[in-house]
Amino acid sequence: MAVLEIRDLHVSVETDQGTKPILRGVDLTINKGETHAIMGPNGSGKSTLAYTIAGHPKYTVDSGSITLDGQDVLAMTVDERARAGLFLAMQYPVEIPGVTVTNFLRTAKTAIDGEAPPIRSWIKDVKTSMKDLRMDSTFAERNVNEGFSGGEKKRHEILQLELLKPTFAVLDETDSGLDVDALKIVSEGVNRAKENTNLGVLLITHYTRILRYIRPDFVHVFVNGRIAEQGGPELADRLENEGYDRFLTHEATV
Repeated sequence: MAVLEIRDLHVSVETDQGTKPILRGVDLTINKGETHAIMGPNGSGKSTLAYTIAGHPKYTVDSGSITLDGQDVLAMTVDERARAGLFLAMQYPVEIPGVTVTNFLRTAKTAIDGEAPPIRSWIKDVKTSMKDLRMDSTFAERNVNEGFSGGEKKRHEILQLELLKPTFAVLDETDSGLDVDALKIVSEGVNRAKENTNLGVLLITHYTRILRYIRPDFVHVFVNGRIAEQGGPELADRLENEGYDRFLTHEATV
């Protein structure tokens, strides 16, 4: 069984005020087929963890390790991480003017698999996934994320997830900016991908509403760059009722 392991991870970023530590010793193990939710207040390091896994050059790993089936993820380039089976759904997907969704998806699939997918089955897969995500057929000929609404950008991220079939997906606040209908559609896409490929999911969110549709196996509370508490789905319900005050108060006294 595939496993993504994070051990004593310390990460910093350069700011105008100098080096700022963000992650302060994160330990996390995600097995294929599991869904882990990371929750916490703004500025706690959740997105930093996501981008560090993906290989964003802005973040410096000071110590610790990330391994995928024993392989050193930190030694891989960004494209090598994608080919190894890691996927990041970004909180703020970027626009790519001049590149259509169709060309982007097929190029990405070819790069990850090492060969172009058979055209007939590929077209069928794209149409099926777009239909499931309630995306109009004309969407395929639009430029990537250019002029997309927030909901369209998030659906496009999940379209990639379904078609690229990674081993582990990091979803960075995929629920942000979505209305109730779009949230359900996006969640259904994640659940479909997990059901079809036994995907491992690291779901980063502020709120419990997406967890009503994507039920986590484990919930981790992130505060001040580290995991302050972890448990099952019931922990998310507790956070819904109590918020993060008790964790913030504890951190302030440590």
